[in-house]
Amino acid sequence: MDPRLQLRVQRYGWDKAAPYYEGFWARQLAPARGRLLALAALRPGERVLDLACGTGLVTFPAAAAVGAGGAVTATDISDAMVSFVTAEAARRGLAHVAARRADAEDMPFPDASFDAVLCGLGLMYVPDPRRCLEESRRVLRPGGRAVMAVWGARERCGWAEIFPIVDAQVRSEVCPLFFQLGTGDALSIVLDLAGFTAVRTERISTVLEYASAADALGAAFVGGPVAMAYSRFDEATRDAVHAEYLRSIASYRARDGYRIPGEFVVAVGETAAARV
Repeated sequence: MDPRLQLRVQRYGWDKAAPYYEGFWARQLAPARGRLLALAALRPGERVLDLACGTGLVTFPAAAAVGAGGAVTATDISDAMVSFVTAEAARRGLAHVAARRADAEDMPFPDASFDAVLCGLGLMYVPDPRRCLEESRRVLRPGGRAVMAVWGARERCGWAEIFPIVDAQVRSEVCPLFFQLGTGDALSIVLDLAGFTAVRTERISTVLEYASAADALGAAFVGGPVAMAYSRFDEATRDAVHAEYLRSIASYRARDGYRIPGEFVVAVGETAAARV
C-alpha cells in the first residue's frame, strides 16, 4: 500500500473517531497506559514527546509527572485529536502542554530535544515503524528513553475479526500489518534495529469489558480505526457488519455484555549516554 494513502486513511479516520474515542477506550486501554507510564519513570522538569497522542490519555498523566517545570509535546496526524488536546490543556490551565499535527516518521523537532518519547498504541498504524523509532532516537537526548505500547498477538485479541469484516465490504487499508509488532519479539527487534539499547519488553493480558452489544459495536466501529470506512456504509451494510462482528465475539458473551480477551506489548529502549 502507498504509505501516503495509508496516512490519509489514518488521518481522516481518526478525525471521525475523535469525539467517541475516549468514551469507548479510556478504561479499556488503562493497563497498557499505566505500564507505559511506569516504565517511562518520568521525573519533574523533563521534556516529553507523546506520539499518536489521541485525546491525551498519556499526555496529561505525563504532564502531571513532569510538572510545570517540564514540558510535554503531543503530536498526532489527526487535526481533531490535536484540537481536542489543545482545548483540554487550556481548560486545565496546563501551559507546559502543547499539541501539534505531525508525522511520526518525519518529526519537526531538533536533535536531542526530549528526555522521553512515548507512544501508547499508535505505532501499529505507522507505515514504517522502524523509521518512526529512528526519528524517536534522533530527537532523544543521550541517555533518554522511548517507551512504546502496541496490541499483542492476533490470536490473543478476541476482537481481531473487525478488520477482515470491514475489509470485506470496502478496502479500508487501515493497517495491513496491525498485529505484526505484537508478534513474537518483533517490537524489541525493531527497537534494536533503530539503534536503541537495553531494550526490554513486557506482555500484558487484559479483558475488554462492554456492558452491552451497543457498547461493543460502538468501540469497534465508531470509536476506533475503522471509523472512516464505517461512515461510508449504508444502513443495510452496517446491520450486516454488526451482526457478523457480534458473531465473532459471541463466545465472550457475559450476561448482557461481553468480556473480550486482549493483549498488549510494552517495550522500553534507551539511547546511548553521552561520553565523559
